[in-house]
Order: sequence, then structure tokens, then C-alpha cells
Amino acid sequence: MNGTLSVVVTLNLPRAVNVSVTDDTLSVDLEDGRTVSVPIGWYPRLAHATPAERDNVQIAGAGLGLHWPDLDEDIGVEGILLGKQSNENLQSFQRWLQLRK
Repeated sequence: MNGTLSVVVTLNLPRAVNVSVTDDTLSVDLEDGRTVSVPIGWYPRLAHATPAERDNVQIAGAGLGLHWPDLDEDIGVEGILLGKQSNENLQSFQRWLQLRK
């Protein structure tokens, strides 16, 4: 025996129960009672969307994901909790913007 201890940690992510998007903020209400808010600028498609497009959000993946069908945007609850911003590259985003015109 080499004295190494292995530990397995299982995290249970809280699930989204409600979502709201303003001109400044994406807020997600979680099943554990927390509300997590991040700047909308982290997600350029949301930042450039109309209020109606922002409001058309679906809680997906049994509460672990958020989907905006009008924007082809998917955001995971885990990413929000970890403070991860959109990783869409600039070329992809610019193509998306051009298609909106």
C-alpha cells in the first residue's frame, strides 16, 4: 500500500425553476431557494435579443439547462454557477447577427 487515499465526490446540482432576463441581467431561481444572477453581456445572443425573444426560454434537461429556441442559445445551470461566460467564437456570433438582419 502506497498511502494514497482516493475520494470520490458527487455533486448534485440544483435545478432551475424559473428564469428571467432583463436588459442587464440573466437571473435563475434554483430549487434550493437561491437566485443566481449574471451580466447579460456574458451571453451576446441574449444581449442582442428582443425582450420577446429573451422571454421565450425553456427550462430543459430536467432543470439543468436553459434553451432559447428563437436564439439557438443553450446555457447550462452548472456554467452559470461556475461563472462561465459564452464560449461562442466571434465569427459564429457575427454570422448569427447577419442572419438576423
